[in-house]
Amino acid sequence: MKVINEKNVIGVKPIVYVIQHIAGTQAGNPKINIMGASSYGKFKFILPEFSQMIFSPGPLIYKLRQGLKDFKEGDHLLLTGDPAIIGVACSIVSDITNGKYNLLKWDKQERKYYPIEINLYERGEIDEH
Repeated sequence: MKVINEKNVIGVKPIVYVIQHIAGTQAGNPKINIMGASSYGKFKFILPEFSQMIFSPGPLIYKLRQGLKDFKEGDHLLLTGDPAIIGVACSIVSDITNGKYNLLKWDKQERKYYPIEINLYERGEIDEH
C-alpha cells in the first residue's frame, strides 16, 4: 500500500516493529492494548511473548537481526518485553541506521503514544537542569 508520509514523499507505509508479543497474548488476554501505536504504521511482531535473553544469546540475536533487517527511516520501534532484548534490539537498529531511529513512548497520563526521534550522534548542548 502506497501512502504519503510526513515528508510528503510517496512510499511504503511505515512499520511499527513490536519487539515481543504482548504478555498474555497466547492466552487471549493481552495485558496492554497497543492499538494506539497502529496510527504510526503497520505492526510487525519480531519475537514471541515468552522469549528471554539467556546464557546463550546468539540465536535470539540472530532472530532479532532477521526481523529488524529492513528497518528504515520513518519506521518505529515499540519497546515491549524483556529489557535485555529491548537493549539488543535498539543496538541492532542503531547499527542499521547509523544511530538515528524512532521509537514510540507510552504516556500514561495522556493515554497515548508519542514518537521519539533518537540520534545517538547528535552534538547538541547538554541541558543539566
